[in-house]
Amino acid sequence: MPRRRDRHDRGIRGSLALPGSPSRLRKRSSRPDFFNECLMDAISRVLARDPNALDDIVVGVEEVPYLNSAWSGDRVPLSAAVEASRRERARVVLYERPIERRAQTPRELRRLVHRTLVEQLSTLTGRSISSLGLDED
Repeated sequence: MPRRRDRHDRGIRGSLALPGSPSRLRKRSSRPDFFNECLMDAISRVLARDPNALDDIVVGVEEVPYLNSAWSGDRVPLSAAVEASRRERARVVLYERPIERRAQTPRELRRLVHRTLVEQLSTLTGRSISSLGLDED
């Protein structure tokens, strides 16, 4: 029987990794999918705590902030809260890449997404961050 080796650090090859084999390898979710999963989790946690927290507020994701005038100092913003106007509803925009860069682990990313969302909702609605569920961290 031939000896199987991982010659070029490409992971398991051969019968263990075949699609029909009994032990299937776990498929990783992509980076944007994981971020969206974190955001949906944060939204559901906020709504479980306060069902009216997102009334007339749109939550969105941008990869990076586009305008340099949107922030001051040396730090890139993690999110933005935009007040409602006559034509548009209030918006909370989370910036995916800056949040991911700030978080060291997937668990920390979940916490940071939740914290950022709650802080921006607090800014827009005037509710306290504890009433929106930040004390759960």
